[in-house]
Amino acid sequence: MSSSVVFSLYIVRCSDDTLYTGIASDVRKRISEHESSPRGSKYLRGKGPLRLEFAEQVGDRAVASTLEYRVKRLTRARKEALISGRESLGDLLDDVDFDQASGAG
Repeated sequence: MSSSVVFSLYIVRCSDDTLYTGIASDVRKRISEHESSPRGSKYLRGKGPLRLEFAEQVGDRAVASTLEYRVKRLTRARKEALISGRESLGDLLDDVDFDQASGAG
């Protein structure tokens, strides 16, 4: 029952300019897995090089999974606003208890 692991939500840009959203406790390690390991996402195979565009610590796995689901459902324009800093996760997803989640990390 260890809740000390803090997860981050991340967005990477693929070589074809598509955006991929995921969660990980170690974002750099996860991106490395995407680029060169069978543990990487099937969607990302052959779409490298990948460029990390956004990463933010969000809390435990449950909160991270909820945020990931909601970010994946955003339009590309809203994801780009998140990446550019014009909007924050809190702005986009204000119905998630993000203040509590980000207090964990």
